[in-house]
Amino acid sequence: MFHVTERLLLRPAWPEDAEALFGGIADEGVVRNLARAPWPYLPEHARQFVMREVNSKVPSFLLTLPGDHGSRIIGGAGLGETDTGVELGYWIARPYWGQGFATEAARGVVEIAKLLGYDRLEAGHFTDNPASGRVLRKIGFRPTGKVAPRHSCARGKDVDCALFTLDLAEGEVAAPKAA
Repeated sequence: MFHVTERLLLRPAWPEDAEALFGGIADEGVVRNLARAPWPYLPEHARQFVMREVNSKVPSFLLTLPGDHGSRIIGGAGLGETDTGVELGYWIARPYWGQGFATEAARGVVEIAKLLGYDRLEAGHFTDNPASGRVLRKIGFRPTGKVAPRHSCARGKDVDCALFTLDLAEGEVAAPKAA
């Protein structure tokens, strides 16, 4: 599955992406804000990720810039199953922080979730990463008012995670604001 946003191509990972993926994610400042990625993030972790079996009900994507022929990976985004539903997740490589790519990618994945028939999504962010909370709010997620411990593989411990939800049946995903 592929999806094109205004500036991004969201595409599946391929085996030949392992090196580029490693180059984008092997940064403690990125990985510490992800629940499932280990630290240190090693080349074999990238190889395992690109070789894993794909579940079309909860797709994940690498983020590339279309004019780059898909070779430079600037992040990742996708859906994942939880005990209580389906969650949105995303990460952006450090050189691309602050440029709106997380918001754009997250909005694209929410559009895909609607196409897949989901009527509700969950998301969360570690409380020491408020930038991710701003991304969620921009695309229409609402805080549940709950903070729960969530294990961070990179940190090797539970970390407080602010929980959000998005009711896709209520209406459209928040549209991008004009610049």
